[in-house]
Amino acid sequence: MGKSQANYNTKTQVRALEVLISKLPSPSDPLPPPRARNPQRRAKQLKEDEAREIVAEYKAGATVYQLGQRFGINRQTVSKILKRYGIKMRMGGLTPDQVDEAVQLYEGGWSLARIGKRMGVNDNTVRSRLLERGVRMRPRRGGKHSKTAQT
Repeated sequence: MGKSQANYNTKTQVRALEVLISKLPSPSDPLPPPRARNPQRRAKQLKEDEAREIVAEYKAGATVYQLGQRFGINRQTVSKILKRYGIKMRMGGLTPDQVDEAVQLYEGGWSLARIGKRMGVNDNTVRSRLLERGVRMRPRRGGKHSKTAQT
């Protein structure tokens, strides 16, 4: 049997199709009721004292990620609140000592996400700081250069 004939086992295909057809509702059956939609979510409105608390905690060293998680808001919302209060944002998110530690952890096999979680920053922040230090990045899992994608 040639390659083109290998895909023509019609008995198996017909049986599979019959099974699928038997699962379909009868054309005379009434339509199912529409699924209830989730009500549209509203953004959480922070009270003025909560916004001042965010400012105070940020000044004390908390990250926008930590504050967002604590108050149940997005980190970008935290940044907007800080900007509204005239607070200068800390950029980079990692001290030189933390970058040293991140280099050691990454070279020890830790993922960027795991390092970021440990240090309270985004994995892209960790990646940027490591690249600045000349660290060679491992291929991402499932990426076009990973071992699993090559098999």
